[in-house]
Amino acid sequence: MQLARRQIYAYVALAIVVAAVGVRYLVLPRSASGGTAPALVLSAASPSPQASADAGEPAELLVYVCGAVRRPGVVRLPAGARVADALELAGGPTGKAELSAVNLAAKVGDGQQIVVPERAASGASAAVPTAPTAAGSTAAAPGAPGGALVNLNTASLEELETLSGVGPSTAQKIVDYRTANGGFTSIEQLMDVPGIGDAKYAAVKDSITI
Repeated sequence: MQLARRQIYAYVALAIVVAAVGVRYLVLPRSASGGTAPALVLSAASPSPQASADAGEPAELLVYVCGAVRRPGVVRLPAGARVADALELAGGPTGKAELSAVNLAAKVGDGQQIVVPERAASGASAAVPTAPTAAGSTAAAPGAPGGALVNLNTASLEELETLSGVGPSTAQKIVDYRTANGGFTSIEQLMDVPGIGDAKYAAVKDSITI
């Protein structure tokens, strides 16, 4: 009877050991973990103030250029463009442009108007013909500076614009005509240029040559 009691004690002790091991490896790790680990949440970075300011600027500017330029009108420019860029897209200034009155380095704004003024007429202009001299020769005729006649076949746009009544548009038509026809063979052919009629030809015929 006493031997059986010892066996019972042994079984109880064994059961206690097994129970302790189960608690160590099954219950304690789960309790220590405290349940499911919290999820990691990533939030998008907020845009910087500088990026927001840049996003508010227009990517393209519309600017109206007029006055003493070859192709007046509306031009498209990228953001940050300068007045010089606008003049270049408008064909550049004419020979009569007063560029000292324009800040070419200034930045342009969307919807801005840029006006290029013309130079004031000189008081001692050589473009006014005079009566024949006593020796029978005439004074300097209208035309290029210094009284020289304007050669229709070699004159630049600026030189053509010195002729009476010839502006940037008409000067370009003269150049286009001589390019398409291989030059002028007589000054009378000037009347074949669109926009030049009898009256305008009469005003410039003493100022031109070929």
